[in-house]
Amino acid sequence: MENNSFFTTFDMQTATLKTNRAQLFCFMKKKLIVYASILILTISGLAFIPDYFEISKNLDIFNSIYRELNIAYVDDTKPGQLMKTGIDAMLNSLDPYNTYFTENEIEDYRYMTTGEYGGIGAIIGEIDNKLIIVDPYEGFAAHKAGIRAGDQITEVNGINAIGRRYDEITGLLKGQAGTPVKLKILHPGQTTPVEMNLTREEIKNKAVPYSGMLANNTGYIKLVSFTDNCSGEVKEAFLNLKGKGAKQFILDIRGNLGGLLNEAVNIVNFFVEKGQPVVYTKGKLQEWDKTYLSVNNPIDTQTPLVVLVDQNSASASEIVSGALQDLDRAVIVGQRTYGKGLVQQTKDLVYNAKVKITVAKYYIPSGRCVQALDYSNKDEEGRVEKVPDSLITAFKTKGGRVVYDGAGVMPDIKLEEQQPSDILAALLTKYHIFNYATQYAAKHSNINGGKTFHLSDAEYQDFLTYLKDKDYSYKTESEQKMIELQKAASDEKYFSDIKNEYDLLAQKINARKKDDLHNHKTQIVQALEEEIVSRYYFQNGRLEYSLTQDLEVKEAINLLSDGAKIKTLLTTVEKPNKPFNPKKKF
Repeated sequence: MENNSFFTTFDMQTATLKTNRAQLFCFMKKKLIVYASILILTISGLAFIPDYFEISKNLDIFNSIYRELNIAYVDDTKPGQLMKTGIDAMLNSLDPYNTYFTENEIEDYRYMTTGEYGGIGAIIGEIDNKLIIVDPYEGFAAHKAGIRAGDQITEVNGINAIGRRYDEITGLLKGQAGTPVKLKILHPGQTTPVEMNLTREEIKNKAVPYSGMLANNTGYIKLVSFTDNCSGEVKEAFLNLKGKGAKQFILDIRGNLGGLLNEAVNIVNFFVEKGQPVVYTKGKLQEWDKTYLSVNNPIDTQTPLVVLVDQNSASASEIVSGALQDLDRAVIVGQRTYGKGLVQQTKDLVYNAKVKITVAKYYIPSGRCVQALDYSNKDEEGRVEKVPDSLITAFKTKGGRVVYDGAGVMPDIKLEEQQPSDILAALLTKYHIFNYATQYAAKHSNINGGKTFHLSDAEYQDFLTYLKDKDYSYKTESEQKMIELQKAASDEKYFSDIKNEYDLLAQKINARKKDDLHNHKTQIVQALEEEIVSRYYFQNGRLEYSLTQDLEVKEAINLLSDGAKIKTLLTTVEKPNKPFNPKKKF
């Protein structure tokens, strides 16, 4: 890394001018290509001709501003960072899914598409202004070196990590597999950091981190991402569970933000007949008008299947859940999904950079698009509105059931999302659950069981003692409404008339808050138990334990146990409450 303080003012200007001459040469070369393209397109008479004069003019303007800023701005500029800021702003003006990756960010891009990266194998967080190991991956470099959740990183390769930005340090930890990295780690309760020499490994995060047998011969598969070959992981888990006697399945894609479209198509193909339409994409360029069919023989078209979704199930998750719903193959359970019906493609750029661009919208078998926000119609302040109810229309599944477009996938059985109480949210966001689990693990070398672990009443009392000198203040929804009432009443000159009653009500709310640690004990204990279990059994243990408390999973198991209800849900045709879209299915 260069240190600019070593340059004289003249050297800085000379270096900047050299940079800009090189950039200007590249720019003029690109302009010639643009002009040649105009000539070729004009001669060939293509129907679609972009406004190349407008493009060329604005490239001239942009280059002039960029050159003047780098030469004349009062403080030193960082040309690369300045350019990235401009590119990011340009992409964000369209929709949030267009992304520019510099050469230094290729590791992040690779992780997004493959789930792989070179590193030490740990999730790192910023807690109390310290860089803390939040979750080491079992069996990888950090875990093998004895690093545990709650440890603090104080130094990386001789660079002091204290007070540094999170992204600076995580960037230093990543790198090519097989390369060394030297850390200083401060264990909880100790005052002197320990030096550790690790070797970076190829970290592959599984798309299916857990699968297993639940009650009533129910196979459960958790799919967290649509990365390369995630469909292979789903297939392996499915066949393995079926071999263990699974008679019905839950595919859990809650919180899965999506990924590769072809992997979504492959997963749908496992459960539907060969030759069925799965998704259709349509873009400005004709090359993106594509129909994706189930081209392989399925592995199971009959076994009852429930797909669990929530408001963070997006993109490829919506292709899987929406297509299985449209083809009447699975019952969708949970909350309305996110509503991302846009497709991105990554393009290679010069200097090993990449750009991900929205190139199409996708439509699932009934013909509907689940896109919830219309980015082409922003208001003057750049805000995007959801598709209005008046424009939401009805479509039909393969068997004639009514489904709707415009706002994600609506579950066949809608469940209320289980929200944490205000007190639990405060304990989580202020890391008291995490820190107590660290303290607990330091005192207990092991625990009995993973999913069967329970905190005793005495241990919960110990947690309350731990909290006595900690800040976990929070405002309830009632208090937020009280603040709004006070402001409105003050603005309207009424507050003095109601102040006594207002103060009395505020006192009663505050008195009730003092009991929240007892009133919400069950929920708090579950969060504590899950965090403590993860210290001994890592991510798998956390997931296994959480399933024992998951009300939506229990609802799915009960539903699958009622074959008649499943059949009714997948065949009942109801009268639509919105007009049908006249477009035919693809």
